[in-house]
Amino acid sequence: MASFYSEFAPYYEQVFPFREEVYTFLREFAGKKGDRLLDAGCGPGHYCGRFSSDGFSAEGIDLDVKMIAAATDAYPGVSFRCIDIAARDAFKGSFRMIYCIGNVLSHLHPSFLEPFLTRVHTTLEKGGCWVFQVVNWDYLLTLKEYFFPEKKIAEGNVSFFRSYPVISAERVVFDVRLVAGGATLFHDSSSLYPTTSDAYGKLHKRLGFDFEGQYAGFDKSVFDEDSNSGLVMVFRKP
Repeated sequence: MASFYSEFAPYYEQVFPFREEVYTFLREFAGKKGDRLLDAGCGPGHYCGRFSSDGFSAEGIDLDVKMIAAATDAYPGVSFRCIDIAARDAFKGSFRMIYCIGNVLSHLHPSFLEPFLTRVHTTLEKGGCWVFQVVNWDYLLTLKEYFFPEKKIAEGNVSFFRSYPVISAERVVFDVRLVAGGATLFHDSSSLYPTTSDAYGKLHKRLGFDFEGQYAGFDKSVFDEDSNSGLVMVFRKP
């Protein structure tokens, strides 16, 4: 199977750029300089790189070998590993903060979600934070399909399309396309597993997390389950 990053690499940075707003939000829960942080699903490693340059001990894991290769090349002083975030040995040591952004958590099959969160709780230091971002499944589960707005990149010459052509409570089909001049440059389809904000909250409470905050985005806007937005949740280990 071809690497997502190797297929998508020429356009990845334009579609998923580093965002200062995201870093500022994460930094609030990261503790003090020198603390260990883990990016679960780090992609090309930009947030790890920024944390490292600001004096934190940042580590990143990702399943895509090309992503990890790009991250290692860009930030040689940061520890990166190519491993599934759901793997039993994905986390090594303890961390002040673990974060997972960009809807990565929705790729975990329900059978892996609770064991993964249990490992997050076990691995966090006391008082440490767990931060994740997903789409607002509360809203999307009221629909049968959803198409994100078209995004123009490469000086307007390439169109990036994302859609959920099939939405159900058990599984969502995630379709991604890059199109230029009517020709498809890249196409990928995968499965996502939706979880509502209430279900996330109840699961975290049962696993021993303290609820810290819930937002529609990294700007800390108020989350409304009936609106088309993201969901950012923050939990703390007592």
